Amino acid sequence: MTDATVSVSEPGHRLKPLTPAMLRELSERSDHKGAVRSLCHYAVVVLVGALIWKVSSSYGVLWALPLMVIQGYFLAFLFMALHETAHKTAFRSRGLNLAVGYLSAFIIGQPYEYYCLFHWDHHRYTQDPEKDPELIVGVKPKTDTQIALAYSGLLQVAGRLRLMLGHAVTGRVTVPWIPENKRAIIVTEARVYAALYVLLLALSLWFSSTLLLKVWIAPLVIGQFFLRPYLLAEHTGCERTRSAFQNTRTTYTGAIVKWIAWNMPYHVEHHAYPSIPFHALPKLNEIVDGEIVHRGNGYIRTTLETWAWFRRQRNGDSQKVLQ
Repeated sequence: MTDATVSVSEPGHRLKPLTPAMLRELSERSDHKGAVRSLCHYAVVVLVGALIWKVSSSYGVLWALPLMVIQGYFLAFLFMALHETAHKTAFRSRGLNLAVGYLSAFIIGQPYEYYCLFHWDHHRYTQDPEKDPELIVGVKPKTDTQIALAYSGLLQVAGRLRLMLGHAVTGRVTVPWIPENKRAIIVTEARVYAALYVLLLALSLWFSSTLLLKVWIAPLVIGQFFLRPYLLAEHTGCERTRSAFQNTRTTYTGAIVKWIAWNMPYHVEHHAYPSIPFHALPKLNEIVDGEIVHRGNGYIRTTLETWAWFRRQRNGDSQKVLQ
């Protein structure tokens, strides 16, 4: 994963640069801050999971549904722990980055080593339709129903699970963002993940237990309905240029959302200076705020804007066909 400290900007775009001293200060990583954020996030997941088990056991699973929705939100946003540890910026310690990264990746069904390579190319080729993995594998909805499915996140989850199982079963990796010398690692990783998931399924069946279904699997699926609109807000409708200040969106939102998302709503800032850890992004925003082109005002409004963008793209494609 990249530890680059330079900003990404086209020559014609005015960018208020950080001085070397400012960059060094903001790029300081902290085991303490990473531990507090990750332990709090996991503590909430464990607490809500325990409440789901207690309520469903005592009153029935229907009474636990509101808790499962809450659990889904927190589980799905463990993606942010994966993302930050993929950058190796969650902690100063490489070992802690790997430990939290592997655990978070396993919980959300996104193999860690695969994601690191996928995300590295996303940063290198942001908004390049030929090279950005997020655009290559991203859905291209043609109808309102397909747009709705895209925002549910279900197709994306199914796609990455199918890819992981393909790696595990066939032993082949063909996607262009995985270098030849890393493909054996990706296959091994996929097989370990698949084996562990099968083991957990077998144990659940052996003990006739629905615990994992209620506190993990079902909430994680529900959580995609929160995570995917958030992720689509990051770049949808932004320019296809090399400037992070033009090809990425920062969404201004409440403190709770920023906490759950590990400050990644400051996404322009993250793409411009990927070496700066999550806890320093609010301070970075104060410095570069005036340079940001795409500014979301809350996730409800931004989701409406990105949905409208998909519809305009769809209508534009239809016009081209008619012509």
